[in-house]
Amino acid sequence: MENFFPLQQKNVVNRGSWTTRDELRIAIVTWIDKTYHRRRRQSRPGRLTPVEFETTMTKTLALAP
Repeated sequence: MENFFPLQQKNVVNRGSWTTRDELRIAIVTWIDKTYHRRRRQSRPGRLTPVEFETTMTKTLALAP
């Protein structure tokens, strides 16, 4: 987690001018969903990104009897 917040600060908060908290919240959620979760590798589930891991698990469950 200590790496997450500086990345968020650098990539979202410091890059824009936000007039409302809702605009900032939407920008943060969008960054997490579209950038962070698609690039960040996990140490446990085979060095997959969360999106790759979720896709693998969904396919595995679909193949289960």
